[in-house]
Amino acid sequence: MEHVKLTKISMQGSGLSESWVQGLLAEDPTLLGLGDLDVRETERRQPHAGRLDMLLSDPDTSTRYEVELQLGATDESHIIRTIEYWDLERRRYPQYEHIAVIVAEEITSRFFNVISLFNGFIPIVAIQMTALQVDDSRVSLVFTKVLDHVTLGTDEEDGSETVDRAYWEKKSSDSVMGMVDQIHSMVMEQDSAEVGLSYKKHFIGLVQGGIANNYVALTPRRKWVVASFRIPQSEKITDMIDEAGIGTLPYDRWFRHYRLKVARAAELESHRKVFTKLIDAARDRG
Repeated sequence: MEHVKLTKISMQGSGLSESWVQGLLAEDPTLLGLGDLDVRETERRQPHAGRLDMLLSDPDTSTRYEVELQLGATDESHIIRTIEYWDLERRRYPQYEHIAVIVAEEITSRFFNVISLFNGFIPIVAIQMTALQVDDSRVSLVFTKVLDHVTLGTDEEDGSETVDRAYWEKKSSDSVMGMVDQIHSMVMEQDSAEVGLSYKKHFIGLVQGGIANNYVALTPRRKWVVASFRIPQSEKITDMIDEAGIGTLPYDRWFRHYRLKVARAAELESHRKVFTKLIDAARDRG
């Protein structure tokens, strides 16, 4: 097998341009590692604020990505521009979820310092791109996510949203709450620590030692329960669920949850191995 030596190069000093990177990403946006996204527009004009490099969207969810490219290191103007474009898009199209994405050759410590000032109020992803010289005529780009979504706090951390079991019994049914207890029993069988249920207004989570640890979350409905497992999306997990024939909802890319729709207690027993594997994966990775 031929050994190829790859040398890291500076894009700014090698005659490569942002438009070249933009063209590559327009042809194959999966290079960013954000999933199988659609390119909505490049060089998208913003009212009184220049042009957004790329607007991407997830065809399976209501999520849009405002992407700004930067050769060299991130700087204050790049950060401000990215946030400004993200804010303009979310105000114009509030029916979608919006995520700001910064792509640069170097994500500096100054960037992380600035982002920390927003205290999670801006969902933002930082991706570092590295140019590698393959030979005299070829350059390869590698994209590495160095900061995932920094988002607003969710109901999972919102202590004021606590309710009791009676709240969910009224909203669902005895059979559905029975399935909640059945899944809870599976969790306790797989987890070495004591795991209790935490009743919130919008879901039922897990609590260990008085601390929320919602690697599995349950949302009871009148006729079924939605079981969410906090697992990064992968072909292996998706294939396992599909082969079992369990009903699902679209993968939640925002919170990185697999969501299974269970309507009968018998499904939990017939697919016990699948559910226990999901619980294990969620606990280990969540």
